[in-house]
Amino acid sequence: MQIRSLITDSSKGRGRRKLAGAAVLASALMLSAAPMASATPTTTGGEIESITISQQKAEAAVDYWTADRMKAAKNADSLVAGKSGSAAKVEIGKPAKVSGHGADVAAGKQTQKKGSKTRATQETPVSHIGKVFFTLGGSDYVCSGNAVVSANESTVSTAGHCLNEGPGAFATRWVFVPAYENGNAPYGSFAATELVAPTEWSNGGDISYDTGFAVVSTSGGSTLTDAVGASGVAFNQARGEQYTAYGYPAASPFNGETLQSCTGYASDDPFGQSQSQGIPCNMTGGSSGGPWFLGSGSDGYQNSVNSFGYSSVRDTMFGPYWGSVIQQAYQNAQN
Repeated sequence: MQIRSLITDSSKGRGRRKLAGAAVLASALMLSAAPMASATPTTTGGEIESITISQQKAEAAVDYWTADRMKAAKNADSLVAGKSGSAAKVEIGKPAKVSGHGADVAAGKQTQKKGSKTRATQETPVSHIGKVFFTLGGSDYVCSGNAVVSANESTVSTAGHCLNEGPGAFATRWVFVPAYENGNAPYGSFAATELVAPTEWSNGGDISYDTGFAVVSTSGGSTLTDAVGASGVAFNQARGEQYTAYGYPAASPFNGETLQSCTGYASDDPFGQSQSQGIPCNMTGGSSGGPWFLGSGSDGYQNSVNSFGYSSVRDTMFGPYWGSVIQQAYQNAQN
């Protein structure tokens, strides 16, 4: 996916401004004709929205995603076109960290990286990081995602726009394919049985809250955590930390078939149009929803996701600040 401009509407001064074709760093989504949801969306405390999916439709989603359909899926950059950012401060609670679980330590560890690394580097597959495929608005898309520690051992993090139109409908035929590489899926596909997002995203399309979580069914009789491990998560952390971001960029010079990473220190949105932070990174469309880990490597605490980019700010990827609202969305999903 090509990183596009976040256009400022000067007539609105310091108010909300529109995003035009902002880059989404996640795996591509796939087209689906029949909706997966088996129930209408529900809200919790006016902050979180979710939708449940029947087991039958989850199984149909796994069957739908053939190798050919995965290759044909579009990156999801168009899904953030026209979205708004808000300069309003995100809600910040007490700093919290939840340690992860490893299913395959060798697969989950990466070479330590220091400083900033603007140009993406190809990585060997990581068991808990993978591609996300789904259907939204009559088209099939691809994004990226990550298995995170959870009470249900079945929770995946991704970008909000990789599971909900923001505002609008939730995706259908949503599956997570961990450790994907060149068409290979060593752990199979895990289909969503529930999709969860903050209402700031699902009802308002606020790019500062561009995060969502999926609860997935078992695959081959194993929970997601048992099969691939799960990253720790962190919320309400200090700004300006060092991050390592991962994803499956699909637009040139990438092809979406291999895992890539960038490393750097975060800085605030230079235009003040969102509460998101940016790190040095040239990953393109398809990487949306890929995880940001505190520090170096993929075995740390996840603390954001690939979300968007500005055409006027070269080689920079922005991700939402994980405050108390996104923390609540995670709590709802994992329970």
